[in-house]
Amino acid sequence: MDAVRALLGPKHVLISGIMQYSMLWGIMIGFTITTAISTATIKRSACFHEKGANAKCKVSGNSYMLAFGALEILLSQFPNLEKAKGTIKVAMAGEDLATSTKIWQVFQALGNIAFSYTYSMLLLEIQDTLKSPQAENKAMKRVTLYAIGGTALFYTSLGCMGYAAFGADVPGNYLTGFYKPLWLVDIANLAVIIHLIVGYQVFAQTIFAMNEKSLATRWQAHGSFFNKIYTVRLQCKQDYSFQFTPSRLLLRTGFVIFTTLVAMMFPFFNAILGLLGSISFWPLTVYFPLNMYMVQANIKRGDSTWIMFQVLSLLCLVVSLVSVIGSVAGMLEHLKHAQLFHINL
Repeated sequence: MDAVRALLGPKHVLISGIMQYSMLWGIMIGFTITTAISTATIKRSACFHEKGANAKCKVSGNSYMLAFGALEILLSQFPNLEKAKGTIKVAMAGEDLATSTKIWQVFQALGNIAFSYTYSMLLLEIQDTLKSPQAENKAMKRVTLYAIGGTALFYTSLGCMGYAAFGADVPGNYLTGFYKPLWLVDIANLAVIIHLIVGYQVFAQTIFAMNEKSLATRWQAHGSFFNKIYTVRLQCKQDYSFQFTPSRLLLRTGFVIFTTLVAMMFPFFNAILGLLGSISFWPLTVYFPLNMYMVQANIKRGDSTWIMFQVLSLLCLVVSLVSVIGSVAGMLEHLKHAQLFHINL
């Protein structure tokens, strides 16, 4: 938001802020859903290993979502982060699917791809941590090239292998598609869980800081207890102290509870990720960065570079719009066969 304000002016800040914080909150919802799915998959694979491949091993993910939310409530009270120490023939399989369903799934997949490549909310924060002598912009160009290149290679390989193995039945969460070898699948799911437990706070802390800063400014003049710092000392082998404010304790807890409830209402892995990617991809990854660059580089309207950027922006906007349509269609399709607050594997 500060970069947008500096280069594009204050009138763009509100829109960029809404999109950025919506994306951050959406990622928290996605992490909650994914963690529950990965945890339930470990239990389900254990059931298959114990009872056989043909056993009925239905596992509910609600309890895992609640457990994840409880853990994130605890972690949310910690100090802020800066203070803490196939082939085309196979891919086209699925003749039993309606044509419209295939189209919606293709559009939804575009949103999933966009979600994978959107890291604009962290890009400037990463650059801010870089040290001289090498200029930050030169270092970030190399980092971005390697990161995007590696991401493209990884996801393209994973997608091709998924369609080659499962065809049109490829699962949204790849690790739920098979259960052998058991040890390898469980380790992979456990790694996902550990990553998401910690990664959740990376995005949540930004929202917490914004809310608490706003409240501190609003209540400071009134000397409210809401922002008063309290210290709790724990007598162990060493003396430990824990500081908190009522605003941090109540607001962070309430926000995590609300996020968990929303995730439980709409536990649709692919559709949620596709929707998040589609609504944030064009504004945060394309529109604002391109316009900021054109202002900084003094690119005039009508120049060949300006025309190229406008065409690129328009194409990406179309991708975002169709992926929104596909993701919403996917959610509506899931709602026909699913219940709110009910996730099963």
